[in-house]
Amino acid sequence: MDTPGFAIAIMAAGKGTRLKSKRPKVLHEIGGRALLLHVIAAAKQVVAAENIYCIIGHEADRVRDAVASTGVQFVLQTEQRGTGHALQMVKASFALSGAPVPENLLVLSGDVPLIRPETIEHIRQVHLGEKAAMTILTAVPPDPTGYGRVIRANPGTSSPEVLGIIEQKSLSADQLDTPEINSGIYCFQTSALFEKLDLLDTNNAHGEFYLTDVAAMLVADRERVVAVKADSIDEVLGANTIAEMMHLDAAMRFATAKRLMASGVTIFRPETAVIDSEVTVGPDTVIEPYVQLLGATRIGSDCRIRSYSVIQNSTIGDQVIVRNGCIMDSASVADSAVLGPYAHLRPESNIGVGAHLGNFVETKKVTLGAGSKANHLNYLGDAVIGAGVNVGAGAITCNYDGVHKHQTTIGDNVFVGSDSTLVAPVTIESGAYIAAGSCITEDVPSGSLAIGRSRQTTKEGWVARKKQAGESH
Repeated sequence: MDTPGFAIAIMAAGKGTRLKSKRPKVLHEIGGRALLLHVIAAAKQVVAAENIYCIIGHEADRVRDAVASTGVQFVLQTEQRGTGHALQMVKASFALSGAPVPENLLVLSGDVPLIRPETIEHIRQVHLGEKAAMTILTAVPPDPTGYGRVIRANPGTSSPEVLGIIEQKSLSADQLDTPEINSGIYCFQTSALFEKLDLLDTNNAHGEFYLTDVAAMLVADRERVVAVKADSIDEVLGANTIAEMMHLDAAMRFATAKRLMASGVTIFRPETAVIDSEVTVGPDTVIEPYVQLLGATRIGSDCRIRSYSVIQNSTIGDQVIVRNGCIMDSASVADSAVLGPYAHLRPESNIGVGAHLGNFVETKKVTLGAGSKANHLNYLGDAVIGAGVNVGAGAITCNYDGVHKHQTTIGDNVFVGSDSTLVAPVTIESGAYIAAGSCITEDVPSGSLAIGRSRQTTKEGWVARKKQAGESH
């Protein structure tokens, strides 16, 4: 899609004072990702990362660190003096670096996360096709009150030409019913924009340089200014409050749920699901109410994810059953495994084909082989466990000595009796048995039975004698 001589600038320098938050506005999250990352992701589907310029200012280092992995470039707006001033900084950056100036520059807002790459591409195509000096993305909300309005040259016709952008307070009586609003997203012929940036002034209530003034300047010079409507008002909405942020979050998550359902996923009560935008799910998987699928989670086909499970940055194969209330973080589960209810898979848990983890089993940095089972009240950490192993109720690996973590190795087809304690570092070789209630501190050879407990002593009549002794006192 990338076109030579075309670049994108993303405004991401603002503080967002109405959010009442210490976090930079563009780093607030919806759909599991920062607002700015959503915008960058859409932009990168239209132009290469090196042709995207993020204009940063408030907590610039924090914003830069958060999105540096995307490969975009940065322009510093040390003092935030309006949208026009932000583009003045872009102009100055090109002059300072000596980099070639792109023929056209598309301007996005870092706090408008629902913008689609298809819309960005459409703006570009209209801009180039109309040979415009400026193209404005507009929208028609249910209530346009408070927004700047785009005044068309020939309203009611198919003509895209624009006379200007008028802020709400400056609208005349006959303009109050104008439904079309300015989204703050534009495409410019760069030379025309840069020429007008030097002519902007701060003669306004906020003492800032406004990019919207460029439209009137270009019209006055008989340059071509046109408008194109977005398909959805949500696509161009920003967020100035937490409540508005949550509106966008709900819209994005519902769109994600609809996309998954369109691909064959059943989601009961999708309004209750919390599904991040990067999550993928295979067809014929069923997601029950109140499930959270977060981060870069990948779920295969024919699975069932039961209610109240929270799965983050994890990979699940095909035909897996995740019973109620399971928690997974950075774990991997192979085909046909069964988890839960209330299992907790911590990072680096790798569960094999057909394995079972049951009620209140916790794993961490463990490999559990194919067909192995740990069904009740276990902790398995820093362990490599083979195939066909049965871990009895209450058995645990003791992997931490207070200073270092140690590994437990369990071979194939081992039987670990209930309430056993395996003190690492220790190796249980294939086919061995561990007697129930044992504390194992030494390696167990293949085919052996290990008993690590004292012999039972039964004292008949002890209870009666105790009672009699107590009464005598």
